[in-house]
This record gives sequence, C-alpha cells and structure tokens, in this order.
Amino acid sequence: MNAWRLAAVSVLLLPAFVRGADENPKEESIRSAVARSLPLLKAGAQGAIAHKRKCFMCHNQALPVFAMHAARDRGFDLDEEFLREQLQFTVDFLKRNQERYLKGEGQGGQADMAGYALWMLDVGRWTPDETTAAVAEYFLRFQADRDHWASVSKRPPSEQSPFTASYVALRGLRHFGLPDQQQRIDKRRSQLRDWLVATPASDTEDRVFRLRALHEVEAPEDKLREAATELLKFQRSDGSWSQDAERDGDAYATGSALVALHETGQLSPTDAPYRRGLAFLLKTQLEDGSWHVVSHSKPFQAYFESGYPHGADQFISIAAAGWATTALALALPEVKPSSPAGPPKTE
Repeated sequence: MNAWRLAAVSVLLLPAFVRGADENPKEESIRSAVARSLPLLKAGAQGAIAHKRKCFMCHNQALPVFAMHAARDRGFDLDEEFLREQLQFTVDFLKRNQERYLKGEGQGGQADMAGYALWMLDVGRWTPDETTAAVAEYFLRFQADRDHWASVSKRPPSEQSPFTASYVALRGLRHFGLPDQQQRIDKRRSQLRDWLVATPASDTEDRVFRLRALHEVEAPEDKLREAATELLKFQRSDGSWSQDAERDGDAYATGSALVALHETGQLSPTDAPYRRGLAFLLKTQLEDGSWHVVSHSKPFQAYFESGYPHGADQFISIAAAGWATTALALALPEVKPSSPAGPPKTE
C-alpha cells in the first residue's frame, strides 16, 4: 500500500479536532532535539560498560547505536571509536557464550537479548564470523518445537512479546545465517509466517513487532497493510502511542511505532501521522535532552547509574530515547552515506 493512502486512512480514523493539530514540526527543531539527545545516549552506553557490566544490554547498547547510525546518516558527527567499542563489547559478550549457543542453550534473556545483539551488529556492519554463526545456530535450535520464538522474560515492554522475540531471531538468521543452515532457516520462516498471519497482537509492542515480522517473512501486502492500519488506529489524539490501554502515551511506544511504520515502507516521515508523532516527541523531550518513561518491570539486577538520567527508570528511558531519537533522525534528509564502525561486511 502506498504511504499516502495509508496516511489518508489513518486521518479518517481520527477525530476532527485532532486533524487540526500541529503536523509540521520544523527541521531545525527536529535537528536540535536529536543533537541534545545524542550525548546522553552515548553516556548511558559508555556508563553501562564502565560499571563493569559483563552482559550486553539491549537498552544501553543496541538502541543508542541504532539512533547514532540514523543520526550519522543525517550529517551528525559521531565518535567512530565509541561505536566500535560498543560493537566489540557486544561481540565479546556473545563469544563468551559461544559454546552454549552451539548447543541451543543461549544466555540470560535468550532470543530477545541475542537477537537485539545481532541486530546491532548488522546495523554496525559487523563482518559475520564464528561467533555470529554460533548465535544463528542457537536460533535454529532454541524452541525448535514451536512455530515461533517466545520470550522467556516478563520485562515489558521490550522483553515479553513473542512478536519481538520472533522478529529479532529471524532477522538475525537472515543476516548472519550460513548457507548450510538455509534449509532450516527457510522452514522456520515458513512456520513463522503462518503463525504471524493467524495470531493477533494485544498491545503496542506486539503490534510494532508483528508488523516488522510480517515484513521480514515477506507476507502478502494485504497482511502488511492490515497490520500497519491496526497499529495506526492506536495513535492517540496528541500524536502518541501508549504501551497499553491503561497507560499514557510515551516516547518508547511512539518512537518504536514510527520507526517500524517507516522501515516497513508503510509510512513516510512526511505523512500526517508521522508528523503528529514527531510533534509529541518534541513536546515531551525534557530540557536536558532526555525522555522520562516510568518502568513497570520488576527489578532483578543490582541498581547502578549508567549515566542516563531518571534513576530507577533509566533503562526504559534510554530505550525510549533510542527509539525517539531514531524516529526524529529519520525525518531529516540524508546527507552522507553510512560508513562502517566495526569490521566492514564483505559483500
């Protein structure tokens, strides 16, 4: 479906007073918001490593790196050594678990964590190696008796949804799977496609990653259109998305929804729903450049300050900032091509 047609459908679903909202944030405002966010994302990513955390953290490593790559492609000057450090830290973490991956045993966080790690490495153009091949083998062995991958954690929003686990696992297989794994990869993709088509989403995280996963399995266009339209129906009058019906709209749900709609080809940053989402993100960014989202996951790790604000809410807040900054950056014109931060991929 063309982006303008989807945008038109979504506008018809909104009350009349919403259509009159500010739908055209200025480029300079967007660029300023990205510039103010990036130093805090960098601090949070570096802080997680500096505090001798041995494990890769999706919120403190992957999402800041996603945002920084999007920003770099829009002309922001970034520290290439910092990006390489984040990629190497992630590879080192995966390598420590390499034997477990080959047995299908994984690590804490299972498919969610390993999948986000490979997603980050792909964005950073890491060359496939023995370690990434071991993680691919893990995805093929883990939960092999199912038609999808399920999260083993109950840490909403990012570690709970089977749609998230399934998307990041299959995406990792596409980018880092080996030729001799292809037959098994194709089988899992086919099984997942059937499951995705038949299984409804229940909250924003589900809807975001169901749309992404349908795109990943090359589902029929009408199924993609249905998934995108369903996600758009939950955009609120202020331009935001909420994590669930009981919560206010926030930067995590809004940013992740906008990025998914754009990266699956269902919405352009110039479309009205995207502009309303941008306006919400600009309005809710704090003076220090951060976004504050309140956590509703039970803490199980010893508390430490990573360098991102908001205390006990810092993990969900830095994840929110990663999605929000990426969504904002995608609305800016590309000005220079991406260059690899890690060992370049071979074509």
